[in-house]
Amino acid sequence: MIESADAAGTTARIPSLPAARTAPVPAPSDDTLLVPGETCWRIERADRHAVFVDAADYFATLKRAVLRAERRVLFIGWDFDPRIRMDPRTPGRARDDRLGRVLEHAVRANPRLEIGVLQWDLGMVVALTRRMAPIVLLDRRTPDRLRFTVDTHHPLGGAHHQKIVVIDDCLAFAGGIDVTADRWDTSEHRDRHPLRHRPHTTRLRGPWHDVTSLVSGPAARAIGDLARERWESGTGEHLEPVTDVEACWPEEVETFLTDVDVAVSRTRPEYGGAELVHEIELLWLAVVAAARRTVYVETQYFANRRVAEAIAERLQEPDGPEFVVVLPRSADGWLESKAMDTARVKLFDLVTRADRYDRFRLLVPVTEERRPIYVHAKVTCLDDRLLRIGSANLNNRSMGLDTECDLSIEARTGDPRHDELAAAVLGMRHRLLGEHLGVAPEEVAAAVEEHGGSLVRAVDALMRPAGRSLVAFEAPELDPVERLLAETELLDAEHTPNRWRRVKRAFAGRRRRQRG
Repeated sequence: MIESADAAGTTARIPSLPAARTAPVPAPSDDTLLVPGETCWRIERADRHAVFVDAADYFATLKRAVLRAERRVLFIGWDFDPRIRMDPRTPGRARDDRLGRVLEHAVRANPRLEIGVLQWDLGMVVALTRRMAPIVLLDRRTPDRLRFTVDTHHPLGGAHHQKIVVIDDCLAFAGGIDVTADRWDTSEHRDRHPLRHRPHTTRLRGPWHDVTSLVSGPAARAIGDLARERWESGTGEHLEPVTDVEACWPEEVETFLTDVDVAVSRTRPEYGGAELVHEIELLWLAVVAAARRTVYVETQYFANRRVAEAIAERLQEPDGPEFVVVLPRSADGWLESKAMDTARVKLFDLVTRADRYDRFRLLVPVTEERRPIYVHAKVTCLDDRLLRIGSANLNNRSMGLDTECDLSIEARTGDPRHDELAAAVLGMRHRLLGEHLGVAPEEVAAAVEEHGGSLVRAVDALMRPAGRSLVAFEAPELDPVERLLAETELLDAEHTPNRWRRVKRAFAGRRRRQRG
């Protein structure tokens, strides 16, 4: 352990992390992408694995899981709002459904239960803009076994961006959905949903698309290790694992996969004696390098030059892969727009100029009345081989400055369950595209088959000029200041060593051997 003094003079223990590898490439004879110590931290078995598309069902499930918890619940978040309703579609008093009330009820009903909430410190600034009392003040008004605290241990300009909830170390949620305001929505993404509003106001908010995952078993315990490590680095308090709770899967949740290996990939910056961990970036590069037919991406931003240049290289190959990227029309907030939207325009131009074979699409989902849907999800589907769901965006800070956590499953060659896992990856891709295009997943699958396996051509054919659909991203003109920001990456600088050439060479050799 390494000790570090925070701004208030207290001492926090920062667990040391493995050093970044100098050769982050799997063995050339093996076609797997998920390699512990390189593109992921650990691979552990999930007894059960589920995916929540959009926050309505996730929040409802999270509420029930918290109320059933036996020993400990840890929330590790970028933002947190105890005033939000968790299940507004269910009858009952609104005040009893608010997150803070749910947590208080859980600890009062169970004298063995402890609940901890760890929020990024600058998330308090976001909270103040919503007229919410800071977490540190909330902590003084709650039962002893319900603790709210902030994490100040990060580099200047960095954020704790993970979105994790761990229950009794036997159940773990991890993905892109923050337990906060403006996230609740259903997959219908109605133009005006009466339940889609902030606490204590009836003003309706816009449609919001997001994705998170749920795992049980050893995979959940691994995420529990990560959450407890974050808690210790942020508070100085060491927590032992919970070991005396039986399997706690919520039976009302539909299982996506059972007995499946799940990889945990991280970003953690160099700070306080801990060395850089950039497994997520290495996995991104491996995905681009390994792609055979199609990479489907949902991301809040398209602002990472290293990945964009790698995509551009693959697009120039005569038989290279297709890339379909779904994202919001513009970033949420002035600063994010200046940092991320300007970079997106520049990188979109770079990739478009390289797309000589017309294999790249940058698309925005719209509602029935053609209102843009905000995409906050962080999802990647590589061919029929890999599904990644996490907190990391396609920007520079998610690769080396912020803390992130992504979960992936892979259909490996030679695995007896390869076909089942491959079908699951494609099924999730078609589920997501079906939502955006306003069609059934089966229609997406049929269109891909009809167009010879081309996802780009299938999406082109399914896009509609009216109603719910995807529309092509249209790059705005940048003013001189915006062009300067895009060129210099002043608001979103790179923080990691460039491993693209090494990764590309390894996977290019594999593809040649597979063709031969």
